[in-house]
Amino acid sequence: MAENFLLIAQQVLVLFILIAVGFACGKKRILTDSSSKHITDIVLYVVTPCVMISAFQRDFSVDLLGKIFIAAASSTLIITASIVISVLIFRNKDEARKRVLRFSVVFSNCGFMSLPLQKAILGNDGWFYGSIFVAVFNIFVWTYGLVTMSGDRKQLSIKKLAFNPGVVGVLAAILLFVFRIDLPDILTQPIDYLAGLNTPLPMLIIGFYLSQANFKRAFTDLGAYLAMLMRLIVIPAAAALTMTLLRIDPTITVACVIASSAPTAATTTMFAAKYNRDVELSVSTVAATTVVSIASMPLIIAFAQTLVG
Repeated sequence: MAENFLLIAQQVLVLFILIAVGFACGKKRILTDSSSKHITDIVLYVVTPCVMISAFQRDFSVDLLGKIFIAAASSTLIITASIVISVLIFRNKDEARKRVLRFSVVFSNCGFMSLPLQKAILGNDGWFYGSIFVAVFNIFVWTYGLVTMSGDRKQLSIKKLAFNPGVVGVLAAILLFVFRIDLPDILTQPIDYLAGLNTPLPMLIIGFYLSQANFKRAFTDLGAYLAMLMRLIVIPAAAALTMTLLRIDPTITVACVIASSAPTAATTTMFAAKYNRDVELSVSTVAATTVVSIASMPLIIAFAQTLVG
């Protein structure tokens, strides 16, 4: 386990060096609220679909199709269990606070933080299964997540879900995969180049958010500590144990654990701002979990790799 921890810690440290660059850019105003929003849009609407298509450009087989369903089912169960845990734990009378804490426990930064790690640790297969987790994540964010943060079921929109870039990307990728359509090099090369931006650009944006965060509140708020414990330790450790006991494919297991061990999603702050919830708490929680994850992610991932042998 010690060897696994060191290898994974090195990969996490690489990401945090990129985050540190984003942090410095934020402090020096090289990155601003406006520029970070534009970069985020590029990642969401261009880079993310390219990641999905690139990951699914592989030879079709019935066995692999079965593994896709297993990965999707595993991702669904992990997020559903996270919802149950968050509802049982956070019952604050302060609605704004309660909704932010619940959201922060359920939704990890599985796109920005996990995909680079999955590829570095598990190769293209890990990246492939990680993309499936992101697709399931997007469905939950734009259904349960939307209702949780807004408090209004009328906010549910099939249009928003159908045209979400993550969902569109994975649907296009699956169609290409199932119908065995191999894209020509003239298309795969630019898609791969754009998919490659999924590591540096999101890390810079995370660094920018950290440069704006109130760390004092994050590390003095009991609710934030509890959310951090659930998000970074309890949920991914439970996922690792459960999937190992169910004898899920080792690569799928570790890929799902990496996704579920990531810090709180930056989407928490975006939704909190949109629906007038506790924005400061959301920023603090995202920041605190991101910083602590430099130690927790290597531990949890090494634990999962030890379990699967």
